Amino acid sequence: MKTFLRDWWPALVWACVIFTLSTDSFSAEHTASLFDPIFKWLMPSLTHHQLVHLNHAIRKFAHFTEYFIFYLLLFRGFRRGQRGWRWTWALAALCIAAGYASLDEVHQAFVASRGASPWDSLLDSFGAFIAAGVVWSWFRWRGRASTGGGLATETARD
Repeated sequence: MKTFLRDWWPALVWACVIFTLSTDSFSAEHTASLFDPIFKWLMPSLTHHQLVHLNHAIRKFAHFTEYFIFYLLLFRGFRRGQRGWRWTWALAALCIAAGYASLDEVHQAFVASRGASPWDSLLDSFGAFIAAGVVWSWFRWRGRASTGGGLATETARD
């Protein structure tokens, strides 16, 4: 149990962070009340329409980023301290991130100030997918790429 918690606590905590970000406290109205004064102070010439678009862009970037991070933490959990990269770890982390993205949108459907959007779920999953590509590239570049099941050998670069 101790090693399980050591490997998985970051992903579990991040899942709770994502859940919290899906509550009323982080609805578009609340984030606008936080960001709008900052942007108006930095760029006083911004119109209301521009502020709405800026808030929207920040919120969409947050979707992408939170699931990018979530994938990294899930992958870390599946590795359990082992070296290298495996397809099984990568696909499991990607499936869990995409599944959690879908469940997160279901959760938002029950929050009065939020709405469920399959596009947001797709954006979340895309963030996880890009993280998978980054992790794969990192291990490939580092010369440690391997697949589960012994189908491929480790790649070494000298």
